[in-house]
Amino acid sequence: MNTPASPLPLHVALVEDDLALRDATVQALAFEGVEVTAFPDARAALGWLTCDYAGVVVSDVRMPGMDGIAFFAALRDIDPDLPVILTTGHGDVAMAVEAMKNGAADFLTKPYASADLIRAVRAASVRRALALENRALREETGRSAQGAIPGSSPVAQRLRSVIEGVARSEIDVVLTGAHGTGKSHAARLIHDLSPRRARPFVAVDAGVLAHEDAELLLFGRDPGSGPSGGGLSRTGLIERANGGTLFLDEIAVASGVLIKRLASLMDKREVWPIGSSSARRLNVRIIIARLDEQPGESGRDPLWHRLGAVQIAFPPLVERRDDVPEIFRLFVARHAREASLPAPPIGEQQWRRVQSYDWPGNLHELSGYARAFVLGLADIESPGASQVGQRPLQQIVADFERTVLEEALRQCRGDVASLQTMLRTPRKTIYDKLAKYDLKPANYR
Repeated sequence: MNTPASPLPLHVALVEDDLALRDATVQALAFEGVEVTAFPDARAALGWLTCDYAGVVVSDVRMPGMDGIAFFAALRDIDPDLPVILTTGHGDVAMAVEAMKNGAADFLTKPYASADLIRAVRAASVRRALALENRALREETGRSAQGAIPGSSPVAQRLRSVIEGVARSEIDVVLTGAHGTGKSHAARLIHDLSPRRARPFVAVDAGVLAHEDAELLLFGRDPGSGPSGGGLSRTGLIERANGGTLFLDEIAVASGVLIKRLASLMDKREVWPIGSSSARRLNVRIIIARLDEQPGESGRDPLWHRLGAVQIAFPPLVERRDDVPEIFRLFVARHAREASLPAPPIGEQQWRRVQSYDWPGNLHELSGYARAFVLGLADIESPGASQVGQRPLQQIVADFERTVLEEALRQCRGDVASLQTMLRTPRKTIYDKLAKYDLKPANYR
């Protein structure tokens, strides 16, 4: 008979200005074995909480001084992975829902049952434990680019050396190269190797930059900007990167108006939320990824040169043929683990074919082919050959959809809110798709 695993230790920072309700909640949580630290207001809690707090924050929304929404925004600056459960009156539900869209763990409407609170705390505690475990793992193993930039060619060695050197500094970075050459992966690696590794990494891709609400998504909204000053506040993606790294991918797709606002951000390091009467200063490192210039396109992207940044060029795989076998092995091993399948063997002649193909889609194409190889769907004799006609259309579409979700999860590091923004898909649909393909966001954090 298996011995049951020890229950996860539960820690809660409770912020509630109502003394009677605060005492009753502390007793209810303590009865369930939760270690509770209680605070009468948000500012007292902010002075105590740190980015390595191993528990969950439970906060009222309506409080004197700093309310729960402003408190939640301040906690996002301390640690965006810190779970916050908001307790609200019926009139505050809209604000709580908006906060959940911005990353709050849950909300409970007063009066709530103790069992509901415990259930929410347990779920949030599991996510917190995973976040801290993954953070510790990154700090332990993320001191070197060795393995993160695979290959033994001079190109791979140069990339590792440059990335490690740049990461230790505070200078901004411009990454150039064709689609699929590893720019997004390198941006995250630079952050993980930098002194900012424990702070937020916020990736803004073409889907956000080209979105009709791009300014709202990026710059946020001041709470007084709505009708009669009663609008809901929304922290923009740029402000969420405060203290950490902001990664702007394929910035050339942004509109002219947005380009001007981003140019001001780069020059002054301050952000103006929509409707705000004043700017908010930012401490942020900026990394830009841009495609190689095509003939006649010089100057098409007017932002990157404003940074005074280090530029790192990522060559296509056709210029890294010596690295292809090692990269292919890593992709095959990764996809085999994800599919719970053994990695299939590959012969010498087949290796030569993989290495001789040009891989115009670069790392993205090689990864997709490795996955098809693991699943037995690839023609190893013709790496670039289309598989249409050999499988039903439904299967082709499903494989493509799963590949898109996997790649997006890697870029978002398993953050479902970021995934929803990137794919511009309703939250419920995202969860339905993840369940359909048995994709677990926690595996990508």
